[in-house]
Amino acid sequence: MSFASTGHGRRDGASSVESGRARPIILSDIRLIPYLVVLTIAFIWPLARLMTYVAASNLHSYVLLVPGIAAYLLYERATLLPKPGRPAAPATFILAFVGAMALAASLVWRSRLSLNDYLGLIALAYVAFVAVGGFWFRGSRWMRAAAFPFAFLLFLVPLPDTTVDAIEKGSQFASAEAAAGFYHLAGTPLVRQGLRFELPNITLVVAQECSGIRSSLVLFITSIIAANVFLSSTWRRLALVLFVIPLGIIRNGFRVWVLGELCIRVGTHILDSALHHRGGPIFFALSLGPFFLVLWWLRRGERQTPMSKAA
Repeated sequence: MSFASTGHGRRDGASSVESGRARPIILSDIRLIPYLVVLTIAFIWPLARLMTYVAASNLHSYVLLVPGIAAYLLYERATLLPKPGRPAAPATFILAFVGAMALAASLVWRSRLSLNDYLGLIALAYVAFVAVGGFWFRGSRWMRAAAFPFAFLLFLVPLPDTTVDAIEKGSQFASAEAAAGFYHLAGTPLVRQGLRFELPNITLVVAQECSGIRSSLVLFITSIIAANVFLSSTWRRLALVLFVIPLGIIRNGFRVWVLGELCIRVGTHILDSALHHRGGPIFFALSLGPFFLVLWWLRRGERQTPMSKAA
């Protein structure tokens, strides 16, 4: 999807941008729109397969929302985007090379790749070719202004299997450490052996499936959007995004602690309850409280900075 400049001045000679504002953008680019349509048609079957795959995935279902979010972010910036310029040949050729290599790798290694990794390479190639159209038909200055919506399209690419495995294992051990901290703070007697917690009347093991990678990934993506939309300074944006990493670990450790305490005080049948198997959204919602509090604090700091400088 693209948003084109109206590019026509008024007949009375007054410029459409004489007030210093960028020209309004509408869906009328006769060059970029056909390019994106043809590109999408060329990738229609693997893209349809990607959508079917992520719709049934517990981890990558967020991919379904990425195109709509990227389009909305671009629409929100419409009146701030500069007039399209000349083609940016270096960036165009580099991205075309990246897209071609990803597409070639998906074809050459198809038999060796999992469906997830194969579709990931296809999605990477598609995103690269979308950016090619932006740099060629709109120029580098326009693409710099629209960098975030285009970069957000990278979330169309499912995480590789090896990356998912590494994140799950890292989060698994980190969550066990956080849970141990909660048990010590609560004064709960336990004997710990790595990921194994021997509690009164029950033994818990923090499995890899308890890493909470899905909710952590959704929170991570949410932080990126919120940082770009609500914050201006680079360090505040980075601080918000980095904050969700320990927040996700603490949330998972808190979940392990809550389940263990309920098993001790209520009964071991809690492990077969909906709270254990489908309670992730509840703990995710709890983590939104600290997240929005930090976002409010960072945004408040930006609003106070000009006042303090003036004083």
